[in-house]
Amino acid sequence: MLGHNVYFTLNDDTAANRQALIDACQEYLTGHPGVAFFCVGTLVDDLNRPVNDQEFQVGLHVFFDSREAHDTYQVSQRHVQFIEQNKANWKQVRVFDSSDA
Repeated sequence: MLGHNVYFTLNDDTAANRQALIDACQEYLTGHPGVAFFCVGTLVDDLNRPVNDQEFQVGLHVFFDSREAHDTYQVSQRHVQFIEQNKANWKQVRVFDSSDA
């Protein structure tokens, strides 16, 4: 299994922009072959212990059943379209990929 965690910092952090990005994630990034788990949501503001990273507004979590499924997802038309349609609103994107093997 491969975990693909993406943390988006928005250029203009408004509730509407957060929701627009969540909606776009749900439209373009769900239902890909090999996805075992999908979740997208906003930062939990009141979980602010010293170890909590607060430098993002939207977190995306996609777990794939294989590296091959992840690699196929990365170049899929819907994923590329998601990036093209949303990247103008991103100040920063951080990606954390990890594997159980």
